[in-house]
Amino acid sequence: VEAHHLARIECPTYDDTPLLSGKPLRERRVVLISTDGLHRLGDRPFQLGDGSYRVIAADTPASELVMSHISVNYDRTGFQEDLNVAFPLERLRELDKEGVIGSVSDSHYSFMGVSPLQSFEPKARELAGLMKQEGVDAGLLVPV
Repeated sequence: VEAHHLARIECPTYDDTPLLSGKPLRERRVVLISTDGLHRLGDRPFQLGDGSYRVIAADTPASELVMSHISVNYDRTGFQEDLNVAFPLERLRELDKEGVIGSVSDSHYSFMGVSPLQSFEPKARELAGLMKQEGVDAGLLVPV
């Protein structure tokens, strides 16, 4: 019997990180980071092994977003019916309006999650610098 393809993927190990205190969520600027292969119409689609990301402005209408995630195993039905299933920007805006969070980042980011892990690190470091410049101090990671 052949092993499942996931059994061949080398999984990284991470050190334990203690819980860190910080300012309350109601004072934090929050960004969305997704692995759903989401991007604006006209942006370059994601390709196999692509570790890059796409920038999605906070004011981008849902009608201008498409998904080019290449996995045939990914069910796009939820995304097609409600963007918030894969990219909960409207929910984040609601939390901002209710005062639960301090503010919503002007830019959000999407990767394609089926890419090799080592392809993400350089782009993740780049992204960290961009978020720091914008004053982001909290992120909602939306894995697919």
